[in-house]
Amino acid sequence: AGVSIGEDGAVEMALEDIAMFRSVPSSTVFYPCDAVSTECSIELAAQTNGITFTRTTRCATPVIYKNDEIFKVGKGKLLHSSDDDQVTVVGAGVTIHEAVMAYETLKSMGICIRVIDPFTIKPIDKELLVSSVMKTNGRIIIVEDHRPEGGLGEAVISALTEERRTLEVIRLAVREIPRSGPGPALMDLYGISSRSIVEAVKKLLA
Repeated sequence: AGVSIGEDGAVEMALEDIAMFRSVPSSTVFYPCDAVSTECSIELAAQTNGITFTRTTRCATPVIYKNDEIFKVGKGKLLHSSDDDQVTVVGAGVTIHEAVMAYETLKSMGICIRVIDPFTIKPIDKELLVSSVMKTNGRIIIVEDHRPEGGLGEAVISALTEERRTLEVIRLAVREIPRSGPGPALMDLYGISSRSIVEAVKKLLA
């Protein structure tokens, strides 16, 4: 799902799917980012009571996790972190890979960010989000291949506003009806690419 599917166009992109399934009582929403986490999400979905929804990515993406990585419902992964982190970046699925590329670019500029893969959007790992944002002085960027309404961004903000009042937030999401085209080009066009993340980090730190 998402603009990353590319040439099939808006009718195939399902940019509201996470919002729909998050709103279902007792639902569990998985959003894996690679082959390993996808396999684990299907195994966990089969063991989970109630409605489950797993959003996958069509385009080929690098494998991030080792085959023996352990995943749990409601527990995210901290992919990059250091004591010098200035901004927390939360992606999901395909945008995790964009966040990792942005991490490498920013690192070469002497800017440190931490990258979070939530794995499940519902329930979301509130503890990991809160602890990370506290270490980056309330600065957070959320990037999703989805509408801004009801998706990853709103799930993250809902978790954080219960615990911390002062936040500096930039939300990157698909805010137009997208056209057809190559997936990477569309992600850049609609502001959810690694380049967009780098620009957002610079804006927060300006």
